Amino acid sequence: MNRRILLVGTVVVVGLILGLAFVSGVALSRLFSSGPRPRIQDTAAVVTQIQALSQLVTVKYVFEKVVVLDDVKWYGQNRLLMIAHGVVKAGVDLQKVRPEQVRISGDRISLTLPRPQLLDVYLDESRTEVLERSTGVLRTFDQQMEQEARRQALEEIRKAARAAGILRDAEERTRLQLTALAHLAGFNGLELKFE
Repeated sequence: MNRRILLVGTVVVVGLILGLAFVSGVALSRLFSSGPRPRIQDTAAVVTQIQALSQLVTVKYVFEKVVVLDDVKWYGQNRLLMIAHGVVKAGVDLQKVRPEQVRISGDRISLTLPRPQLLDVYLDESRTEVLERSTGVLRTFDQQMEQEARRQALEEIRKAARAAGILRDAEERTRLQLTALAHLAGFNGLELKFE
């Protein structure tokens, strides 16, 4: 019995030592490796890779808006009260990047990108709800009223996102993300302009 425990203990200790040696070797090889990082030198290849990303969404805002619609006629009233949860995404449309907007000089890259824009504005249907819907005695409910409430909610959410600075935030985040991406691709510097 003692021999079996000793044998199992020895196997476990040897396994731990081998595992630690392997992990240490991998860590040291990464720490002291001085091999060159891969770099893309061809401007056309860079443009193609940028355009393949299509849209770079860098910021997402979430808003809640209350929409009240009243349609009052002499013979009755229709009323709708909706709480709309909206999502606004902003970023850069990378499909618009042209070859002359990408310049590579040694280990530095210069990009000119289109200005950030709102890429998607929509209502989160799982959280948007009609709280009240009332119809006067002599009226039939207007089916278009809910669609109009949704349209108004989207417009108000779009305006609120712009007022809150979503495009400025998208520009800052684009700059941060592309700087990190350029560094990973082997470039030591990125000059980024928006037009």
